[in-house]
Amino acid sequence: MSEQTSSKGRSITAIALVLGIFATAAGVWFGADVLQDSRGPDPATMKAGTLLPTPKPLAPFELVDQDAKPFQQEQLKGRWTFVFFGYTSCPDVCPTTMATLQALDRLLSEDGTDTAEFLFVSVDPERDDPERLTQYVRYFSPRFLGATGTHEQLRALTRQLGVLYARVDDQDTAMSYLVDHSASILLLDPDVRLAAIFSAPHDIAAMAEDFGAISGR
Repeated sequence: MSEQTSSKGRSITAIALVLGIFATAAGVWFGADVLQDSRGPDPATMKAGTLLPTPKPLAPFELVDQDAKPFQQEQLKGRWTFVFFGYTSCPDVCPTTMATLQALDRLLSEDGTDTAEFLFVSVDPERDDPERLTQYVRYFSPRFLGATGTHEQLRALTRQLGVLYARVDDQDTAMSYLVDHSASILLLDPDVRLAAIFSAPHDIAAMAEDFGAISGR
């Protein structure tokens, strides 16, 4: 074999090796890119919420809605849903948070986004009957949903979501008792899985941006 032929052979081998390395690197990069897209946004990029690495499925639950009809997770399938737990007699946190959801709904609508559902779950079933729930949620928006249930039914849901609430007797108020509860807003995905948590204080613009990234809209 001549020196020229040998040199040519070595060149072809070197080129093939370089191309192989390039193809492997490209494959790794492309695979990682596709994997990142399939998982959704990077949790580190969230501005207002905490994105769960993997959405948490919910076991079946049953409540009663503002129309005194059974309310189950089937009613939430196919839509993104912002959920807030509180009670209609709440003097501060609840009206503030409901106003936040009202403003968020308007902002998403103005941006042309297909808005999500908004669900208020009362953890004070002794006072919040369907009629009172209707008046409360519809004050903020005719689209908002309300639901409640027995404490057993409520805890079957709150325990899954990591939401705590407790009655606190207070004889110094006309209501005789208050209810301590979480101020967080939860986001359920269309498969009724917990996808993200928005802790107080709530930044409406940042929440809207996060929702767009999470939902892909």
